[in-house]
Amino acid sequence: MDKTPPPLIPGTLYLVATPIGNLEDITLRALRVLRECDVVAAEDTRRTGQLLKHFEISKPLLSYFQFNEAKRSEEILERLKRGEKVALVTDAGTPGISDPGERVVRAAVAAGQRVEAVPGPCALVAALTASGLPTDEFHFIGFLPHKSGQRRKQLEALKSFAGTLALYESPYRIEKLLGELNEVFPDRTLVLARELTKKFEEFLRGTPAELLALVAKRSLKGEFVVLVSGEVAKVAEDGGESPAGEVVSN
Repeated sequence: MDKTPPPLIPGTLYLVATPIGNLEDITLRALRVLRECDVVAAEDTRRTGQLLKHFEISKPLLSYFQFNEAKRSEEILERLKRGEKVALVTDAGTPGISDPGERVVRAAVAAGQRVEAVPGPCALVAALTASGLPTDEFHFIGFLPHKSGQRRKQLEALKSFAGTLALYESPYRIEKLLGELNEVFPDRTLVLARELTKKFEEFLRGTPAELLALVAKRSLKGEFVVLVSGEVAKVAEDGGESPAGEVVSN
C-alpha cells in the first residue's frame, strides 16, 4: 500500500477545519494542507497566525470575513485561476458552518474551480453526538435572528419538526433564548453544550424552565450549541431523561 499522501492539486480551494478549542483536534491532513498551500485565507488573520505559529507553519495570510466576502471571493478566485492552492479556514471549526466560506465556495464552483473539504472539528457534530438526543434526523438552524419577532417566528415554524433541533448561541443571549424556548417548547428536553473540547466543557440537560432556573443562579460563559428534542421525543416519553426539577450535567 502506498502510504505517501498525494500532492495538493493546483487551482484547488481547500476548506480546512481547525480546532474549536483543543489544539490536539487538528488533523494530520489539515497540517499538511496548511504547510503545502500557497496562501491561507483566514476569518481572523491574528487568530490563524497564532494557530500556524503553534504548529511552526509560516504562510501568507489573506483576511476573509463577513464584511469583505464579495471582494475577497473575487481575489481568491483569481488566485485559483492562476493555479494557486488556497486553504480557507475560520476562527474555529469547519468553514461555511455559521462561518464565512459559503460565498467563496459558490464562486469557485460556478467558475469550474476544484473545491476539496478537509474535514475535522465541528461544534454542531460534537454537541449532537454527545447530547443523548436522537441523531438520525436533525435540523441545524445556526444563529437565530437578533430581532425578537423574527426569532419567535422561526421557532414557532419548527414546532412540528420530528427531529432534534440544533442552533448556536452566544453567552450574552443564552438566557433570552431559554426564555423563548420555554414559551415555544416548554415540555421538550434541552441540551446546552458549552466550552466544547476545552477544559471546562459541560453538557447541561433539562427542560427550558429547569435550565432558566440554573442560569439565574450561575453565570454560563462560552459559546453554546443548543439542542432541542423533537416533537416525538418529549421528556415524558423518554424514561432516560432527567425528572422534572433536576438538571443533569457532565
